[in-house]
Amino acid sequence: MKKNLGNIDRTVRVLFAVIVSILFFTNVITGTLGIILLIVGGVLLATSFMNFCPLYAVLGINSCPVKK
Repeated sequence: MKKNLGNIDRTVRVLFAVIVSILFFTNVITGTLGIILLIVGGVLLATSFMNFCPLYAVLGINSCPVKK
């Protein structure tokens, strides 16, 4: 797996996951929507730690800076 996530992309994913988690566990978002957002946040958090997004690979997107 080649890295395809840049630092800004990883930071945004982690922040989204943290915010969704806080909102879910403080009962601001609940029910099915809350569970779906929590799962999406978990996936985004996992992909940010791996520096690889399978969807980006399929779509040919690479936000990782090019090394010279």
